Amino acid sequence: MQLTFRLDPDPTPAFLHELTLLWTAVNNAGGAVGFVGETTYEEVRPETDQYAQSLAAGRHRLIAGLDLDGRLRATAFLGLNAHRLQGHYAWLTTVMIDPSLQRGGHGRALLAAAEEHARALGLEAIKLTCRGGTGLENFYASVGYKEVGRVPGGLRVAADDYRDDIMMWLPLN
Repeated sequence: MQLTFRLDPDPTPAFLHELTLLWTAVNNAGGAVGFVGETTYEEVRPETDQYAQSLAAGRHRLIAGLDLDGRLRATAFLGLNAHRLQGHYAWLTTVMIDPSLQRGGHGRALLAAAEEHARALGLEAIKLTCRGGTGLENFYASVGYKEVGRVPGGLRVAADDYRDDIMMWLPLN
């Protein structure tokens, strides 16, 4: 399946509904997207609404991967830095691919689109964090990100399950 990547699609109520469904599905398929264990639409929706507010305020930009029917199948958010010393880079967050499309090259295509849009916005780098123990750092490294920091046990995903919080950096020059 081919996806088309668009920057900042209109966050209509229908789009935000699709985003919430995607986020819930990715989390419940084991994705490290900010929730721990199984979650529900009702738990995810407030986070979706916070992103919508941040998009409206210009603090985030959204790269949306749409299938041929216009259905949302992938996302990545570029969080723009307001601090004068950090305005040259963005945070990449909530990187998601529909679980039924994973392992089909769509993650690489999404990251390439994020990189392209970040360059077009005049950014010099992208920074992200990922949860240790998932192999995500290997995936991000395979597309050019370098590990630049690690906090051992920095994320607690259960009472007795601590994971490293891994910071990665992609220069765009």
